[in-house]
Amino acid sequence: MDTSVLLPEAVNLLCQLIETPRASRDEAAASQVVASFLSARRIPFRQIGANIILQSPHFSEELPTLMLCAHLDTVRPTSSWTRPPFSASLEGDALYGIGSNDDGASLVSLVQVFRLLCQRQQPYNLLLVLSAEEEVSGSNGFESLLPQLPHVDVALVGEPTGMQPAIAEKGLMVLDVVEQGQAGHAARNEGDNAIYHAVDDIQWFRTYQFPKMSPLLGAVKMTVTVIQAGTQHNVVPAQCTFTVDVRSNELYSNREIFDLVSAHVKGKVSAHSFRLNSSQISPTHPLVRRAIALGGTPFGSPTLSDQALMPFPSLKMGPGESCRSHSADEFVLVSEISEAISHYYSLLNGTDISGAAS
Repeated sequence: MDTSVLLPEAVNLLCQLIETPRASRDEAAASQVVASFLSARRIPFRQIGANIILQSPHFSEELPTLMLCAHLDTVRPTSSWTRPPFSASLEGDALYGIGSNDDGASLVSLVQVFRLLCQRQQPYNLLLVLSAEEEVSGSNGFESLLPQLPHVDVALVGEPTGMQPAIAEKGLMVLDVVEQGQAGHAARNEGDNAIYHAVDDIQWFRTYQFPKMSPLLGAVKMTVTVIQAGTQHNVVPAQCTFTVDVRSNELYSNREIFDLVSAHVKGKVSAHSFRLNSSQISPTHPLVRRAIALGGTPFGSPTLSDQALMPFPSLKMGPGESCRSHSADEFVLVSEISEAISHYYSLLNGTDISGAAS
Protein backbone atom coordinates (compact mmCIF):
# COMPACT_ATOMS: atom_id res chain seq x y z
CA MET A 1 0.00 0.00 0.00
CA ASP A 2 1.22 3.52 -0.84
CA THR A 3 1.33 5.26 2.53
CA SER A 4 2.93 8.47 1.18
CA VAL A 5 -0.48 10.06 0.59
CA LEU A 6 -0.87 10.34 4.37
CA LEU A 7 2.41 12.20 4.86
CA PRO A 8 1.25 15.79 4.11
CA GLU A 9 -1.60 15.48 6.62
CA ALA A 10 0.77 14.09 9.24
CA VAL A 11 3.28 16.91 8.76
CA ASN A 12 0.53 19.54 8.87
CA LEU A 13 -0.83 18.09 12.11
CA LEU A 14 2.65 18.05 13.61
CA CYS A 15 3.16 21.70 12.65
CA GLN A 16 -0.07 22.59 14.44
CA LEU A 17 1.06 20.73 17.54
CA ILE A 18 4.47 22.44 17.54
CA GLU A 19 2.73 25.81 17.47
CA THR A 20 0.45 24.84 20.39
CA PRO A 21 2.29 25.02 23.75
CA ARG A 22 1.67 21.69 25.48
CA ALA A 23 4.00 21.33 28.43
CA SER A 24 3.08 18.55 30.84
CA ARG A 25 -0.16 19.22 32.75
CA ASP A 26 -1.09 21.90 30.20
CA GLU A 27 -2.05 19.80 27.17
CA ALA A 28 -5.72 20.77 26.78
CA ALA A 29 -5.18 22.96 23.72
CA ALA A 30 -3.04 20.32 21.99
CA SER A 31 -5.64 17.67 22.78
CA GLN A 32 -8.22 19.86 21.06
CA VAL A 33 -5.98 20.21 17.99
CA VAL A 34 -5.91 16.42 17.62
CA ALA A 35 -9.63 16.17 18.40
CA SER A 36 -10.41 18.62 15.61
CA PHE A 37 -8.23 16.63 13.21
CA LEU A 38 -10.09 13.43 14.06
CA SER A 39 -13.55 15.02 14.01
CA ALA A 40 -12.94 16.52 10.56
CA ARG A 41 -12.28 12.98 9.31
CA ARG A 42 -15.21 11.46 11.22
CA ILE A 43 -12.94 9.25 13.31
CA PRO A 44 -14.61 8.34 16.63
CA PHE A 45 -12.62 8.99 19.81
CA ARG A 46 -12.96 9.60 23.53
CA GLN A 47 -11.36 12.42 25.49
CA ILE A 48 -10.60 11.77 29.14
CA GLY A 49 -9.08 14.94 30.49
CA ALA A 50 -6.44 15.83 27.92
CA ASN A 51 -5.97 12.17 26.92
CA ILE A 52 -7.47 10.72 23.74
CA ILE A 53 -8.50 7.09 23.15
CA LEU A 54 -9.39 5.60 19.75
CA GLN A 55 -10.76 2.11 19.23
CA SER A 56 -11.01 0.08 16.03
CA PRO A 57 -14.57 -0.32 14.71
CA HIS A 58 -13.90 -4.07 14.31
CA PHE A 59 -13.49 -4.70 18.04
CA SER A 60 -14.24 -8.28 19.15
CA GLU A 61 -13.82 -9.83 22.60
CA GLU A 62 -12.61 -13.02 20.90
CA LEU A 63 -9.43 -11.33 19.65
CA PRO A 64 -6.29 -10.23 21.50
CA THR A 65 -5.78 -6.48 21.80
CA LEU A 66 -2.87 -4.38 20.55
CA MET A 67 -2.51 -0.88 21.94
CA LEU A 68 -0.58 1.87 20.16
CA CYS A 69 0.54 4.74 22.38
CA ALA A 70 2.21 8.14 22.03
CA HIS A 71 2.18 11.24 24.22
CA LEU A 72 0.89 14.76 23.62
CA ASP A 73 3.04 16.70 26.06
CA THR A 74 6.52 18.17 25.86
CA VAL A 75 9.12 19.47 28.28
CA ARG A 76 9.42 23.25 28.56
CA PRO A 77 11.91 24.94 26.22
CA THR A 78 15.29 25.85 27.69
CA SER A 79 16.98 29.22 27.33
CA SER A 80 19.50 27.74 24.88
CA TRP A 81 17.03 27.60 21.97
CA THR A 82 18.25 29.72 19.04
CA ARG A 83 14.95 29.33 17.15
CA PRO A 84 11.42 30.15 18.30
CA PRO A 85 10.46 26.82 19.93
CA PHE A 86 6.75 27.22 19.16
CA SER A 87 7.24 28.04 15.50
CA ALA A 88 7.22 25.10 13.07
CA SER A 89 10.08 25.71 10.65
CA LEU A 90 10.73 23.40 7.68
CA GLU A 91 14.24 23.65 6.24
CA GLY A 92 14.89 21.04 3.60
CA ASP A 93 14.03 17.70 5.18
CA ALA A 94 14.22 18.99 8.77
CA LEU A 95 11.15 20.16 10.68
CA TYR A 96 12.18 22.25 13.70
CA GLY A 97 10.08 22.98 16.78
CA ILE A 98 9.51 21.79 20.32
CA GLY A 99 8.11 18.29 20.54
CA SER A 100 8.77 17.60 16.86
CA ASN A 101 11.00 14.64 17.72
CA ASP A 102 9.63 13.82 21.19
CA ASP A 103 6.93 12.86 20.69
CA GLY A 104 5.11 14.57 17.84
CA ALA A 105 6.57 12.50 15.01
CA SER A 106 5.50 9.24 16.65
CA LEU A 107 2.07 10.63 17.49
CA VAL A 108 1.17 11.78 13.98
CA SER A 109 2.64 8.62 12.44
CA LEU A 110 0.59 6.35 14.71
CA VAL A 111 -2.59 8.35 14.07
CA GLN A 112 -2.18 7.76 10.34
CA VAL A 113 -1.26 4.10 10.76
CA PHE A 114 -4.28 3.56 13.02
CA ARG A 115 -6.47 4.88 10.20
CA LEU A 116 -4.86 2.53 7.69
CA LEU A 117 -5.09 -0.55 9.90
CA CYS A 118 -8.76 0.12 10.64
CA GLN A 119 -9.63 -0.15 6.96
CA ARG A 120 -9.70 -3.94 7.30
CA GLN A 121 -10.27 -6.51 10.00
CA GLN A 122 -6.96 -7.29 11.69
CA PRO A 123 -6.22 -10.50 13.63
CA TYR A 124 -6.31 -8.32 16.75
CA ASN A 125 -8.30 -5.52 18.33
CA LEU A 126 -6.66 -2.12 17.96
CA LEU A 127 -6.47 0.79 20.39
CA LEU A 128 -4.64 4.10 20.05
CA VAL A 129 -3.93 6.07 23.23
CA LEU A 130 -2.57 9.62 23.08
CA SER A 131 -1.57 10.41 26.63
CA ALA A 132 -0.93 13.52 28.66
CA GLU A 133 1.67 14.14 31.39
CA GLU A 134 4.11 11.54 30.08
CA GLU A 135 7.17 13.72 30.63
CA VAL A 136 6.37 13.98 34.35
CA SER A 137 4.72 10.54 34.77
CA GLY A 138 1.72 12.47 36.04
CA SER A 139 -1.33 10.94 37.71
CA ASN A 140 -3.68 12.41 35.06
CA GLY A 141 -1.84 10.79 32.18
CA PHE A 142 -1.65 7.17 31.04
CA GLU A 143 -2.02 5.74 34.54
CA SER A 144 -5.45 7.35 34.89
CA LEU A 145 -6.62 5.60 31.70
CA LEU A 146 -5.89 2.04 32.76
CA PRO A 147 -9.31 1.48 34.38
CA GLN A 148 -10.94 2.84 31.19
CA LEU A 149 -9.19 0.43 28.82
CA PRO A 150 -10.22 -3.09 27.80
CA HIS A 151 -7.79 -5.93 28.43
CA VAL A 152 -4.55 -5.21 26.55
CA ASP A 153 -2.28 -8.06 25.45
CA VAL A 154 0.63 -6.03 24.09
CA ALA A 155 1.51 -2.40 23.38
CA LEU A 156 3.65 -0.56 20.87
CA VAL A 157 4.85 2.74 22.33
CA GLY A 158 5.90 5.42 19.88
CA GLU A 159 9.10 7.12 21.04
CA PRO A 160 12.15 8.30 19.06
CA THR A 161 14.30 5.18 18.59
CA GLY A 162 15.32 5.52 14.94
CA MET A 163 12.57 2.94 14.27
CA GLN A 164 14.64 0.28 16.02
CA PRO A 165 12.79 -1.98 18.50
CA ALA A 166 13.57 -1.25 22.15
CA ILE A 167 12.60 -4.48 23.91
CA ALA A 168 13.61 -3.35 27.40
CA GLU A 169 13.52 0.00 29.17
CA LYS A 170 15.12 1.20 32.37
CA GLY A 171 12.88 2.15 35.26
CA LEU A 172 13.19 5.20 37.50
CA MET A 173 13.13 5.74 41.24
CA VAL A 174 14.02 8.96 43.02
CA LEU A 175 15.40 8.65 46.56
CA ASP A 176 15.85 11.27 49.26
CA VAL A 177 18.47 10.54 51.93
CA VAL A 178 18.53 12.50 55.19
CA GLU A 179 21.69 12.49 57.32
CA GLN A 180 21.43 13.64 60.95
CA GLY A 181 24.20 15.25 62.98
CA GLN A 182 24.37 17.88 65.71
CA ALA A 183 24.87 21.63 65.37
CA GLY A 184 27.95 23.25 66.86
CA HIS A 185 30.34 26.18 66.45
CA ALA A 186 32.77 25.58 63.57
CA ALA A 187 35.61 27.25 65.50
CA ARG A 188 35.44 24.77 68.33
CA ASN A 189 35.67 20.97 68.48
CA GLU A 190 31.94 20.46 68.92
CA GLY A 191 28.91 19.23 67.02
CA ASP A 192 28.53 16.31 64.65
CA ASN A 193 28.83 17.33 61.00
CA ALA A 194 25.97 15.83 58.96
CA ILE A 195 27.83 16.57 55.74
CA TYR A 196 30.57 14.14 56.73
CA HIS A 197 27.96 11.41 57.23
CA ALA A 198 26.59 12.23 53.80
CA VAL A 199 30.04 11.99 52.21
CA ASP A 200 30.37 8.37 53.33
CA ASP A 201 26.95 7.45 51.93
CA ILE A 202 27.49 9.39 48.71
CA GLN A 203 30.72 7.48 48.19
CA TRP A 204 28.75 4.23 48.58
CA PHE A 205 26.23 5.35 45.94
CA ARG A 206 29.13 6.28 43.66
CA THR A 207 30.94 2.95 43.90
CA TYR A 208 28.38 0.24 44.65
CA GLN A 209 27.75 -2.21 41.83
CA PHE A 210 24.62 -4.34 41.72
CA PRO A 211 25.50 -7.97 41.01
CA LYS A 212 22.82 -8.59 38.36
CA MET A 213 23.85 -7.16 34.99
CA SER A 214 21.25 -6.99 32.21
CA PRO A 215 22.44 -7.97 28.71
CA LEU A 216 20.11 -5.29 27.30
CA LEU A 217 20.13 -2.51 29.91
CA GLY A 218 23.44 -3.00 31.68
CA ALA A 219 23.81 -2.22 35.36
CA VAL A 220 21.49 -0.42 37.71
CA LYS A 221 22.69 3.20 37.70
CA MET A 222 22.58 5.45 40.78
CA THR A 223 23.51 9.14 40.56
CA VAL A 224 23.51 11.73 43.34
CA THR A 225 22.05 14.85 41.74
CA VAL A 226 21.01 17.32 44.50
CA ILE A 227 22.50 18.12 47.92
CA GLN A 228 21.42 20.57 50.63
CA ALA A 229 23.07 21.36 53.96
CA GLY A 230 24.11 24.15 56.25
CA THR A 231 22.87 27.62 57.13
CA GLN A 232 26.06 29.65 57.53
CA HIS A 233 29.83 29.23 57.36
CA ASN A 234 30.52 29.05 61.11
CA VAL A 235 27.82 26.55 62.11
CA VAL A 236 28.38 22.79 61.90
CA PRO A 237 25.28 21.52 60.02
CA ALA A 238 22.92 19.27 61.95
CA GLN A 239 21.27 17.90 58.83
CA CYS A 240 22.25 17.12 55.25
CA THR A 241 19.85 15.85 52.59
CA PHE A 242 20.63 14.62 49.12
CA THR A 243 18.69 13.17 46.18
CA VAL A 244 19.60 10.10 44.16
CA ASP A 245 18.38 9.30 40.64
CA VAL A 246 18.13 5.50 40.28
CA ARG A 247 17.73 3.86 36.88
CA SER A 248 16.78 0.22 37.35
CA ASN A 249 17.19 -2.69 34.96
CA GLU A 250 14.61 -5.42 34.46
CA LEU A 251 16.38 -7.75 36.92
CA TYR A 252 15.41 -5.67 39.97
CA SER A 253 12.16 -4.13 41.09
CA ASN A 254 12.35 -0.64 42.55
CA ARG A 255 11.28 -2.05 45.90
CA GLU A 256 14.20 -4.53 45.88
CA ILE A 257 16.64 -1.71 45.14
CA PHE A 258 15.15 0.43 47.90
CA ASP A 259 15.51 -2.34 50.47
CA LEU A 260 19.12 -2.96 49.47
CA VAL A 261 20.00 0.76 49.64
CA SER A 262 18.31 1.15 53.02
CA ALA A 263 20.36 -1.74 54.41
CA HIS A 264 23.67 -0.21 53.30
CA VAL A 265 23.54 3.54 54.00
CA LYS A 266 23.47 5.30 57.38
CA GLY A 267 20.98 8.00 56.45
CA LYS A 268 17.20 7.68 56.41
CA VAL A 269 16.06 6.77 52.91
CA SER A 270 12.66 7.57 51.38
CA ALA A 271 11.39 6.98 47.84
CA HIS A 272 9.20 9.39 45.89
CA SER A 273 7.40 6.31 44.53
CA PHE A 274 7.97 2.70 43.44
CA ARG A 275 5.63 2.84 40.42
CA LEU A 276 8.11 3.39 37.54
CA ASN A 277 9.69 -0.03 37.19
CA SER A 278 11.80 -1.32 34.34
CA SER A 279 9.89 -3.06 31.53
CA GLN A 280 10.67 -5.72 28.96
CA ILE A 281 9.13 -7.88 26.24
CA SER A 282 10.28 -11.34 25.22
CA PRO A 283 12.57 -11.38 22.17
CA THR A 284 10.42 -14.25 20.89
CA HIS A 285 7.20 -12.21 20.94
CA PRO A 286 5.58 -12.09 17.46
CA LEU A 287 5.94 -8.28 17.28
CA VAL A 288 9.63 -8.49 18.09
CA ARG A 289 10.18 -11.31 15.59
CA ARG A 290 8.35 -9.30 12.95
CA ALA A 291 10.44 -6.21 13.70
CA ILE A 292 13.62 -8.27 13.33
CA ALA A 293 12.38 -9.75 10.05
CA LEU A 294 11.95 -6.19 8.77
CA GLY A 295 15.58 -5.39 9.57
CA GLY A 296 15.30 -4.19 13.16
CA THR A 297 17.94 -4.72 15.84
CA PRO A 298 16.54 -5.11 19.37
CA PHE A 299 18.17 -3.00 22.07
CA GLY A 300 17.61 -1.75 25.61
CA SER A 301 16.60 1.87 26.17
CA PRO A 302 17.95 3.94 29.09
CA THR A 303 15.13 6.51 28.86
CA LEU A 304 11.73 6.33 30.53
CA SER A 305 8.31 6.35 28.83
CA ASP A 306 4.69 5.41 29.56
CA GLN A 307 5.90 1.80 29.34
CA ALA A 308 6.84 2.06 33.02
CA LEU A 309 3.12 2.27 33.86
CA MET A 310 1.99 -0.60 31.64
CA PRO A 311 1.17 -3.93 33.35
CA PHE A 312 1.46 -5.80 30.03
CA PRO A 313 4.29 -6.48 27.52
CA SER A 314 5.33 -3.48 25.45
CA LEU A 315 7.69 -2.63 22.62
CA LYS A 316 9.07 0.89 22.10
CA MET A 317 9.75 2.08 18.57
CA GLY A 318 9.33 5.32 16.67
CA PRO A 319 10.76 7.92 14.28
CA GLY A 320 13.45 10.39 15.29
CA GLU A 321 16.45 9.98 17.57
CA SER A 322 16.50 9.95 21.35
CA CYS A 323 19.54 12.26 21.45
CA ARG A 324 17.40 15.10 20.02
CA SER A 325 14.79 14.85 22.76
CA HIS A 326 14.66 17.65 25.33
CA SER A 327 17.37 19.49 23.39
CA ALA A 328 17.50 23.04 22.07
CA ASP A 329 16.47 23.46 18.42
CA GLU A 330 14.76 20.06 18.43
CA PHE A 331 13.91 18.69 15.00
CA VAL A 332 12.71 15.63 13.14
CA LEU A 333 13.16 14.71 9.49
CA VAL A 334 10.06 14.56 7.31
CA SER A 335 11.59 11.49 5.67
CA GLU A 336 11.67 9.84 9.12
CA ILE A 337 7.91 10.37 9.48
CA SER A 338 7.32 8.98 6.00
CA GLU A 339 9.43 5.93 6.76
CA ALA A 340 7.67 5.45 10.11
CA ILE A 341 4.18 5.36 8.61
CA SER A 342 5.29 2.79 6.05
CA HIS A 343 7.30 0.74 8.55
CA TYR A 344 4.58 0.68 11.21
CA TYR A 345 2.09 -0.50 8.60
CA SER A 346 4.43 -3.26 7.40
CA LEU A 347 5.04 -4.31 11.00
CA LEU A 348 1.40 -4.43 12.07
CA ASN A 349 -0.77 -5.16 9.06
CA GLY A 350 -2.02 -8.75 9.30
CA THR A 351 0.38 -9.70 12.10
CA ASP A 352 -0.95 -12.32 14.51
CA ILE A 353 0.17 -10.98 17.88
CA SER A 354 -0.83 -14.20 19.63
CA GLY A 355 1.21 -16.51 17.39
CA ALA A 356 3.48 -16.42 14.33
CA ALA A 357 3.35 -13.28 12.21
CA SER A 358 1.30 -13.75 9.07
